[in-house]
Amino acid sequence: MALARPPRLSLLAAQWFLTPRRKLTAASGPDEPLPVVRIPRALQRLQEQRKDSRRSSTRPALVRPGRLLISARRPEFNQPARLTLGRWETAPLASRGWKHRRSRSDHFSIERAQHETPALRNRFLCEDSFADLGLLPRVLRALQEVAPEVVRPTAVQSSAIPPILRGRHILCAAETGSGKTLSYLLPLFQQLLGRPRLDSGSVPAPGGLVLVPSRELAQQVQAVALPLGKSLGLQVQELEGGRGMSRVTKQLSRQPPADMLVATPGALWKALKRQLINLERLSFLVLDEADTLLDESFLELVEYILGRSNIAEGSDDLKDPFNPKAQLVLVGATFPKSAGQLLSKISDSDSLTTITSPKLHCIMPHVKQTFMRLKGAEKVPELVQILKKHDKADKTGSSGTVLVFCNSSSTVNWLGYILDDHKIQHLRLQGQMPAAMRTGIFRSFQKGFRDILLCTDIASRGLDSTQVELVVNYDFPPTLQDYIHRAGRVGRVGSEVPGTVISFVTHPWDVSLVQKIELAARRKRSLPGLGSLLDMNAES
Repeated sequence: MALARPPRLSLLAAQWFLTPRRKLTAASGPDEPLPVVRIPRALQRLQEQRKDSRRSSTRPALVRPGRLLISARRPEFNQPARLTLGRWETAPLASRGWKHRRSRSDHFSIERAQHETPALRNRFLCEDSFADLGLLPRVLRALQEVAPEVVRPTAVQSSAIPPILRGRHILCAAETGSGKTLSYLLPLFQQLLGRPRLDSGSVPAPGGLVLVPSRELAQQVQAVALPLGKSLGLQVQELEGGRGMSRVTKQLSRQPPADMLVATPGALWKALKRQLINLERLSFLVLDEADTLLDESFLELVEYILGRSNIAEGSDDLKDPFNPKAQLVLVGATFPKSAGQLLSKISDSDSLTTITSPKLHCIMPHVKQTFMRLKGAEKVPELVQILKKHDKADKTGSSGTVLVFCNSSSTVNWLGYILDDHKIQHLRLQGQMPAAMRTGIFRSFQKGFRDILLCTDIASRGLDSTQVELVVNYDFPPTLQDYIHRAGRVGRVGSEVPGTVISFVTHPWDVSLVQKIELAARRKRSLPGLGSLLDMNAES
């Protein structure tokens, strides 16, 4: 028969038994005090910490009813919309422990501050009219003819058009979807109208150049500029690579020569090397999505193109119509500090006007952004569930299109095969595709032939996506700049729905970026590390 195991003794009981018996009998009289048993201080502190942790885990969330800024799975991390944390105040982050494996299946959302569609449509607009900005009646008539829905300028257009017309070099930094394209196209066309046509000989010499990082963005700018130029009697031409030099030569040999050229850096660099085009007569040069054009992949080509252009030192150099010098305009949603180093080589910094949006580098208040902590194996089932739910909503006519971002072309292709197995119709867009195929795919997506597009970051910069309702970051973006551009595909000017962003968070380095985003949202401040050119005078 097994003997019963003696019960474990507590610390106090053990010390009582270890106390010599003769001392107990000596103190057993009615007037004698019992011996004092002392607990070690380390054990006392451990017991107090356990009590505090037990008390905090069962404590209810001290959040009064009302609209939330942060809604988390664990209610103690909710933050009311009316509460703003101070700059040095400690923030209770819902993602603080997400680097631990036990945090998987946790999630939180940054809620949208605007819910009404009319508020969404008017959030970028200002009270001024285009006539108040100094545009000629002829330009205003062309805008009304081409885009009758554009009635009032956005805030960035109201801030950028007047100094551009005054001949200032401009660095325009504003959030995605705020109408930056028209802010430089309208004054560009107005200046080309007053420019006399000069004989450039056999080599084309455009008066305006818009440089963009991708073929897709070149086609989009061309789609806006071409009807405006046609209405004003100006020739607009597109120059893009990926189709061989024979096509580039054919494009540049068209008659009459173009007044404005929309080009990618690679194609323009090849044309300049073969002396197929002359940029010495430029009066206007735009770097659209300048943050991309000034990174390492394009910087050498852009420096060569700027070196072949006659950039004006100041506004006085722009007044001679027979000896034109180029006015420089840089446009983007984020700006690296290397932009200032490049500009200092080609122009006087005093002639540069920096225009920044008050919401630059901030979390968009009209877009709901959800972050989900998942295992790598959980991402595919979660994505399939999201897309099937979207498909059901789309059959009722209440759903827009979906962008699913991956970090590599191989992931796009692999994920596409999985969606094929689940009978989910979609399109794929990635940089390794031929140029003609990429063009056709994105046009099909914009026209609504398919509602789901799997893509890399090639679709995150500057492309028109007013029909997109949902962005899914299947792979979390590698930088905060990439996150801003991906999230900027929803809630743009002309969008009918505010949009939603869902991000899958898998790796520890993803968690580090998520914590920065959450902290910026709780403090209602701009994202860290996205420094623009702070040493220049800014106009908000």
